[in-house]
Amino acid sequence: MAANKKLLILAGDGIGPEVMQQVERVLDWYAKRRAIGFDVSQGLVGGCSYDKHGTPLTDATMGEAMGADAVLLGAVGGPKWDSLPFDKKPERGLLRLRKDMELFANLRPAIVFGPLADASSLKRELVDGLNIMIVRELTGGVYFGSPRGIETLPDGTRRGINTQVYTTPEIQRVARVAFDLARLRGRKVCSVEKANVMESGVLWREEVQKLHDADYKDVELSHMYADNCAMQLVRQPKQFDVIVTDNLFGDLLSDCAAMLTGSLGMLPSASLGAADARGRRRALYEPVHGSAPDIAGKGLANPLATILSLAMMLRYSFALGADADLLEKAVANALSAGYRTGDIMTPGATKVSTGGMGDAVLKELDKLAA
Repeated sequence: MAANKKLLILAGDGIGPEVMQQVERVLDWYAKRRAIGFDVSQGLVGGCSYDKHGTPLTDATMGEAMGADAVLLGAVGGPKWDSLPFDKKPERGLLRLRKDMELFANLRPAIVFGPLADASSLKRELVDGLNIMIVRELTGGVYFGSPRGIETLPDGTRRGINTQVYTTPEIQRVARVAFDLARLRGRKVCSVEKANVMESGVLWREEVQKLHDADYKDVELSHMYADNCAMQLVRQPKQFDVIVTDNLFGDLLSDCAAMLTGSLGMLPSASLGAADARGRRRALYEPVHGSAPDIAGKGLANPLATILSLAMMLRYSFALGADADLLEKAVANALSAGYRTGDIMTPGATKVSTGGMGDAVLKELDKLAA
């Protein structure tokens, strides 16, 4: 692969720089051992950007993100910046990235590695080998619909208003992402809404079905109400392959699915935009965990979610599926060898630091590439 693919790294706050340092080590390994190179630039986002520039994301960094082939982000936020005005809070930097890059499809895998199956709150037989992909619509729905707000009524009481609204293009573009992903996986999509009580849910169901019948008859499509989906995720989660749903239900269901795995420190994510004429999508990859300021700088953070986010980047932004498989296998082998950071520590395992887990993954990459 040519070395002119542009990658912007935004390590962010808290444990972000520590976990991203391990990702940079993996990138160096790929450059040396697999001849996969990137033009890497570094930028600031979140609290660290506010401290230096007075804003959680500068226009210059936003411009770099728009021109990059992919963005890797660590984490943003922390109590240090809690008292800032709303528009200056670290999280506004991340939200601007998502908005300006038009990242409408959020991919949240819930994967249970065999050695960690006992960390789940569910029985091992229910989650061992679990591999679900939740595709959440990220830029529409009740979080962005209007009218919205809080108003005072004539009798002095107040009313809060949020509007759930979707259009055919918004529904079909995120469903298309889900169907395309399913073709690379188990060829099963479950579309989730509340068509029994919401007109927006009726539209969602109808438009997903229309798209399926027109372009994706080779993929099995089912429909499920969101409340039933939540129940099924804790009853029989391995029945699912790809779940596609709206912004609100995706927010709830992806967190539910995440906890099936036992640790947020293991979960990557991707947020994708629309494909341009060349097939290129703007894309942001980040771990699901937060900035964990209480352990920042202590070498305790688990870097695996960020490393697995890199694997998602290789797969979805650069069509390097075999190299993504290699990295995911190295993570699985490191876990099988008994290496654990504190958040996933189990009796009899070997507790390692952030850098120690990076060492373990690189060691397994060397073995796999030998």
